[in-house]
Amino acid sequence: MPRTVGGRPGARRRGPGYVRTMSGFATTEDLSDVVREALGSGYRITDAERLRGGTKKGVYRLRLDGGAAESVIVYRWTSGEDFWPETGEDDPTDPFAHASGPALFLAARRRLEGLGVRAPRLLWTDAGDDGGPAAASAVAVVEDVPGPTLETALEEEPARAAPALADLARSLDLMWHDRSPRYGRVDLLERGGASRGASCERLILDRALHDVAEAADRDTRIAEARNRLTDHLRRLAERVAPRTEYSLIHGELGPDHVLIDADGRAVLIDIEGLMYFDAEWEHVFLRLRFPGHYDVLRRPGLEPERLDLYELAMRLSLVAGPLRLLDGDFPDREVMMGIAEHNLKQSLALLP
Repeated sequence: MPRTVGGRPGARRRGPGYVRTMSGFATTEDLSDVVREALGSGYRITDAERLRGGTKKGVYRLRLDGGAAESVIVYRWTSGEDFWPETGEDDPTDPFAHASGPALFLAARRRLEGLGVRAPRLLWTDAGDDGGPAAASAVAVVEDVPGPTLETALEEEPARAAPALADLARSLDLMWHDRSPRYGRVDLLERGGASRGASCERLILDRALHDVAEAADRDTRIAEARNRLTDHLRRLAERVAPRTEYSLIHGELGPDHVLIDADGRAVLIDIEGLMYFDAEWEHVFLRLRFPGHYDVLRRPGLEPERLDLYELAMRLSLVAGPLRLLDGDFPDREVMMGIAEHNLKQSLALLP
């Protein structure tokens, strides 16, 4: 489920001597063991922060003493760091199944690095080159990119944001031209697998119909408009022509998922959902997340019929997804309620 608004990822959650505000978070002892394995015994943690915003993995910034690196980021994939309720539907052949784990992260990094698209440099992982068999419990240590998020820079440092936005456009162009005859997650296709479904547009339609049904159980406004929404989705899908080639997309590329490094380059984070798919899906999300700046990222060649279908489907996913997340113990509940409410209104506004 892509995010559209929320707490700034740079906001921090601190603890006195440890990083734990609910069950499953890492302690400084846990993180010290990771640092020793990754960097050697000469490093000591002087400060640890669990960064907010992550719903599928823990992201920790560690300040260090005793070596060349002043700080690193630790990604931690465990069930205690994942706020999404278990559904039993984590099918790797579904491009929209739960995108979490080191195998997805490592495959995405390899693909982006091969294209020349910037992502955080990997310093160490205990998962092995392919993510390892214990993909549900692993850690990775990556560089701590010093700059702000692009979201922060666009709000507070527009002069700094401009070259990073241009670099992001360059990265998107490289990804646009990286084509595959099959759609699906990078790690699956890398292993020679095949994704479920007859086409991207059919997957999106089926997913949107499911989102309508799920949201209707939680909100009376969607329940009242259920038939109109499902009929309109089907009409939009009928207008979409078949396609046999797909581009590389991030999947939820908002300005909060882009950091700016010391050279002013755009650094993509939260890359586990990287996949080959219709670029229109990415661009609908970009239009939502970069209001006032999308013209820099816009590109020719996108199909209007796909954009129409995907915009309504995206809005509905941003209703059903947050409401589903609230079934669990996600802490920033007001944020998720705000996302659902905003996109519910937008979904209804798209009806003819």
